[in-house]
Parts: sequence; C-alpha cells; structure tokens
Amino acid sequence: MTKELDWSNLAFGYIPTDYNVRCRFADGKWGPIEVSQSEYIDMHIAATCLHYGQEVFEGLKAFRGADGKIRVFRLEENARRIRQSAIGIKMEPVPEEIFAEMVKKVVKLNERFVPPYGSGASLYIRPIEIGMSAQIGVHPSSEYLFMILVTPVGPYFKEGFRPTNICIMREFDRVAPKGTGRWKVGGNYAASMEAGEKAHELGYSAVLYLDPKEKKYIDECGPANFFAVKDGVYITPASESILPSVTNNSLMTLAEDMGIKVERRHIPVEELAEIQEAAACGTAAVASPVAEIHDLDLDVKYIVAKDGEPGPVTTSLYNRLRAIQLGEEPDTHGWNTIID
Repeated sequence: MTKELDWSNLAFGYIPTDYNVRCRFADGKWGPIEVSQSEYIDMHIAATCLHYGQEVFEGLKAFRGADGKIRVFRLEENARRIRQSAIGIKMEPVPEEIFAEMVKKVVKLNERFVPPYGSGASLYIRPIEIGMSAQIGVHPSSEYLFMILVTPVGPYFKEGFRPTNICIMREFDRVAPKGTGRWKVGGNYAASMEAGEKAHELGYSAVLYLDPKEKKYIDECGPANFFAVKDGVYITPASESILPSVTNNSLMTLAEDMGIKVERRHIPVEELAEIQEAAACGTAAVASPVAEIHDLDLDVKYIVAKDGEPGPVTTSLYNRLRAIQLGEEPDTHGWNTIID
C-alpha cells in the first residue's frame, strides 16, 4: 500500500496503517501492552467516555531524518501532558514509561508508513485514553483503555507555510473560565466546531478566540496556540484556559536561543494593531503564519503580513524547529527520541 501513497501530497487525514497498541487499566493496575491490527474497539453501552466525556488525547509526530533515522519529537512532554489531562478529569494517568514504550513500539511496527525525508510529510501519532466502566451515575470510571494509533499526514493547513486570514468572533467561547482549556480533552474541540465551521464558511482558516471571562485578551487560535512578534519580541498569551503547547514552548526556547526576548502575558486585542508577525502554532501545523486578523464584531482588520509573506522571525523559528525534527541541525536540547 505504501507504494501507492503520494507522500508529497498527503492530506491531514486518516490513512490505515498496520498496527495500533493498547494497554488496559483494571483492578487497580495497568496490564500488558497489546498489539492489534483491528481498527475497532469493543466497549460497554454505558462506558463513561460515551456518557460523561472521560476522554483525553495527545498528538505528536515522527519524522524520517536526513540520515534516514526516525525521530519522535518531544514524546516526554506529551507523556507529561496527557497525565495532567487525565488527572484533571479524574482519570487514571498513564505512567510515563508505558507511554514512551508504546510510542516507540507503534512507530517501529509501522515503520513503513513513516514518510521519506524531503516529502514534507510525517507520521502523526495519536494517543488516546478513555473511560470504559459501565456507569450511569456521574462518577469516574474504574477501568480505562489507553491506545495509540498512527497515520501518515501532510500539512494541517492545505496552504502549508503560507499566511492565511483568521477572524475574531465574540459570540463563541472555546472553553469556560477555570474550565478544561488547560487539558487536552475532546470536549474542548467539540465546543469549537460551530465557530470553526462558521469561520471556514466565511473564508477564514481559524477563529482567534478572546478570553472567555472578559473578552479583552487573546486566547487560542482554533486548535492551536497563538504567538506574535512585536518590535522584535516574541509574545504569546498567558491564560489558565489555554492548552500548554509543546510546540509553542519549543519555539519560545528557540527564540531565546536566537537572542529574541520572549513574553508570555495578557495580550489585549487592541495590541494586534502593533504587531509585525503572527502565527498559530501546534504539533499539526508547527507554525501557520497569519496574513490578516479580521475582528468581525467591530469590522476592524489588522493587516499582519503586509507583503503577503511569512515574517522573518516566524520563518526562522519554523525552519529551525523543522531542521531539528529532521536531524538537519544538532538537537542541543535533547528533544528527539531516535527509534532504533
């Protein structure tokens, strides 16, 4: 099947691969790691994941490098984050060592689906944990299933690393103040779908949400974190309702390596008039540059990419991160796990 794949023109979608891996929590302990070729699971009609949203997930990637080696980017950070998400909604957290072992195993088992170096594609890794106990009362499950599937993907935004237009709509909130925004739970994404579809219908790639409490400050950008460059400074929102992005944290570290000042703080919406660059950043897109931000409620347009091109800081950070992921530059921070 892999011979039929057009690696350079893959969409960001699901393509079947050979194996997935699974591990179950029951009777107070995690069981053995299982390898499966089935794309389906059996669950009880009253499972807590179906009725009460006990579900957390992650997204990370594996890349085939310039040296032919396969690298998984920052899997330790994803292992920590899925634990925090699980704890946040009263699920049993997956031990970091089980997470790491399962990531390495599923990538190795599906090695033939890791896209070739130079294709621009990667192997997307999707860990997910779900509550499995039959429960009609609102209580946490006592049994959980942790699984990891993989699939080869192209760019998240079909435009690739090209500036796109985004919009602000105050009629929608992604999450509630002090809610589940800091955790990677499916409900956050369900809550964003109506706004996202409306934005797409209007010709925008994503919604730039404002903070859900006061509607004064920049929050997340669709399914991704937001950052901007203002007078040479990397600025990104500080908020307890924002998912701590592994990619954003990596970009901030690289920015500091390059001598760029980094500020994580509240960003008033009016400050968008003063920025020179902006992007949505996350595992799927890495960094998706912003051309214009249209405040639909006030009918104000903030022109970010005045020449229609990605800005120099965003471009440098994007290229540097990609080079580390692909083994083209030294991994000085020890972010990559090489799959033997």
